[in-house]
Amino acid sequence: MGLFRQIKEEYEVIRERDPAIKSPLEVLLYPSFRVMLSYRKAHKKYLKGQYFRARKISQKAARKTGIEIHPGAVIGKGFFIDHGSGVIIGETTIIGDNVTLYQGVTLGGTGKESGKRHPTLCDNVMVSAGAKVIGSFTIGENSKIGAGSVVLEEVPPNCTVVGVPGRIVKRDNIKVPRSDMDQVHLPDPVMEDIIVLQHENSALCNKIIDLEKEIKELRGGK
Repeated sequence: MGLFRQIKEEYEVIRERDPAIKSPLEVLLYPSFRVMLSYRKAHKKYLKGQYFRARKISQKAARKTGIEIHPGAVIGKGFFIDHGSGVIIGETTIIGDNVTLYQGVTLGGTGKESGKRHPTLCDNVMVSAGAKVIGSFTIGENSKIGAGSVVLEEVPPNCTVVGVPGRIVKRDNIKVPRSDMDQVHLPDPVMEDIIVLQHENSALCNKIIDLEKEIKELRGGK
């Protein structure tokens, strides 16, 4: 892919995903735009075995943008990082097409083991702000990871994951449109559990009251 085509593709992705854009020139200031141009260049050198040069490019981009993408990572088309500060993408990460990450996301490994040690994100995945996806497993296509979640195991397609550790709270096999980038209106499993416990506690208290009344009646009202 030529440089002009790369620039055009990154430009179109940002214009499509970010409603805050008011003028075309703003795209040139975006960390996502700048870091992806550097990543494409570094990745080519990495594939040629020029590891030092590749890392030099990626580290320079990380200092300027706050986004650290290892040149060994494989990233598909339509990739977008909104804001981007604090994003880290590990060496063996594989990212499919039309994936969106928000600030503070980590796609990391679980240790110093060799081989594939970072996650694979399939097409149309969205990872919300501050989420951590740690380990060598797959996040299925069209899935959404809620803000602040810590995902430690595989996620099937068409799922919503929230919490620490991450739990699947929605799976309906309905394809998530590319335009669905809502990272706010997600289920809250902790609150749902609290509500269930409150109902169970109320039912238990009522049962105890009924038992006390029965015991009192058996004793003749004394």
